[in-house]
Amino acid sequence: MNLANNIELIASSPKSGHLDVLVPRCLIGNGQDVLGTSIDKEGLSPIQVEWRDGTITSIEGLKQTSKLPEEILLPRFTEPHAHLDKAFSWSRSSNLKGTYQEALAANLSEYKLRSRDELIFSVEKSLNLALVNGVRAIRSHIDSFGKTAMRDWDVLDDVRKKWQEKIFLEFVALVPLEFWQTDEGELLAQRVASNGDLLGGVIAPPFNKRKTFHSLSHLVQLANKLNCDIDLHIDESQTCFAGGLKILLEVLDQVKNDISITCSHLSSMGLLGDKAISNLAEKMAKNKLKVVALPLTNSWLLGRKDRTTLIKRPLAPIFQLQKAGVVVSVGGDNVNDAWFPLSNFDPINLMAFSMPIAHLSPWDRLGLSPFTSSAAHVLSLQWDGIFQKGSPADFVVLDSNSWVKTLSENPQRRVVVNGEFLNELTKTKNQH
Repeated sequence: MNLANNIELIASSPKSGHLDVLVPRCLIGNGQDVLGTSIDKEGLSPIQVEWRDGTITSIEGLKQTSKLPEEILLPRFTEPHAHLDKAFSWSRSSNLKGTYQEALAANLSEYKLRSRDELIFSVEKSLNLALVNGVRAIRSHIDSFGKTAMRDWDVLDDVRKKWQEKIFLEFVALVPLEFWQTDEGELLAQRVASNGDLLGGVIAPPFNKRKTFHSLSHLVQLANKLNCDIDLHIDESQTCFAGGLKILLEVLDQVKNDISITCSHLSSMGLLGDKAISNLAEKMAKNKLKVVALPLTNSWLLGRKDRTTLIKRPLAPIFQLQKAGVVVSVGGDNVNDAWFPLSNFDPINLMAFSMPIAHLSPWDRLGLSPFTSSAAHVLSLQWDGIFQKGSPADFVVLDSNSWVKTLSENPQRRVVVNGEFLNELTKTKNQH
């Protein structure tokens, strides 16, 4: 391994360097660059990557090498669904029963008392962890329905400016769906749209279908008027299978829509029969709906029944959606709060957790894309995470030579931002 030599190279030539690494073949954009290069059973190929001034200038396959590289190169990750504002609030507002209703009650209680300093602590700690773990972009839902909503958005605007060179931040105003019909909601929507952020809401049973249809129609029309995308918490439940999605599709049959709509969670859809899932997935693809599956929080909160272990669990039907042509990514969702007590803004950790839950294998193209290119597509980022000449030199370099070792041993990593290695901060410092 020649990581020390590479760091010296970067130090002497800012934003430029080269690495001999293993790269997932499905993340290489131009096959001509690696024609004839070997590929192992986990889909990794030995590659030399060169970059200058923060941009990839060359990708070549290592066709003849006596020793294969000992590091894996991945693009910096995109987190498509987070809650930065409430992260690490478990100590203030826990949920020991682990139910959805207990989480909701604890969240509302914590939000009413959340101070400006507590908000800044949650967001800054989250971003520091995300940066050293290899995250380049985050879409975060923000509780925005209380007296402190505008104050919180002022804080977040300042945070975004501070972090803009390191992590791209996109925010979603998370409010009750009917809030967007109020004068206060209109003002918030205008502010959100002017910043290039998104409108959000929650559609989960029990709900009145007629009122939900009306509220959702208003939201879609408002978003189109403001040219502002939408990201909904929808069908995060184990009842009324895909009830919210069906209403959304009815709305889109009647309301002209030109903005992007993301369906986050979509958990109960997975409890439908195969034919019903297929029919809905085709309608979603026709309407260009995107999906963020959230296996960690869903597995923790949903499907609970006293002291009974349910075998069939609510989870977005990722493979069926992909088959229909729907863009599906996987997000980490909550971190150390009432909704989910674990996790740490680590994409490798998310992949390791998700493998047994969702059967997503990183050596398969459709198993890796939800964590890489599809996540970038959900945020409409300029770079989709596919390596080719002209791509940004934004990397995660893992001290490992296989996926199994990577996901089992949590290897050391180096993060390259705009062609330069970060001075790696220890995880210990970020815990304090």
